[in-house]
Amino acid sequence: MAIIHHTTLKPTKLELLTTWLPTRPWYAGSGTPELTKAGGFRLDDPEGEVGIEFMVALDTSGPEPVAYHVPLTYRAAPLPGADQALVGTMEHGVLGPRWAYDGVHDPVLRTELLALFEGRAQAMAQSISDTPDHEVAHTYAGPALPAGSAEITEDRDGTDLTLTDGTVLHIHRTLSPTPPDGTSGQISTTWEASNGTRLRTVFASLRTP
Repeated sequence: MAIIHHTTLKPTKLELLTTWLPTRPWYAGSGTPELTKAGGFRLDDPEGEVGIEFMVALDTSGPEPVAYHVPLTYRAAPLPGADQALVGTMEHGVLGPRWAYDGVHDPVLRTELLALFEGRAQAMAQSISDTPDHEVAHTYAGPALPAGSAEITEDRDGTDLTLTDGTVLHIHRTLSPTPPDGTSGQISTTWEASNGTRLRTVFASLRTP
């Protein structure tokens, strides 16, 4: 299981996201975001090499707060062929240089997220080592989901990953309390709104062909 090191990061994850988020087609703001971490969870890489985090970054720069869901992976070396998915690099106080990626482009995250849908992976606490996160719920009762390559598209509604069998894995980038219709599987969990309320929303969903 992943060990969470409580140490320094330069720049911080939120500092990286402050620059990166406005470059995304699903960014709802009109200027520089003002971000706080509002929740999320982690998954373990069975090989112990890649950090996998699903972060909620709350932007309070506009008239209404907007919660963004950002799956991230952290690596000790660049991921070949993924330059377009690089969020930025950080200096970790214990692990040294780390490359942070938009996790939907990382095959390790995709594999473990599909395993979470199928109940073969355990969601872990975001900031505590070796601690399951039992607030993360999953629903899916279909056939085995194909890991491996995926066609990735992005627009104002979020990120779609079309798997090799035609299943569409949708990453909900702006979190809404309204559950999506017509899905065959969902991953949901809670996060903290700006008024301190805990909200449960869908982070990812499946639509099978």
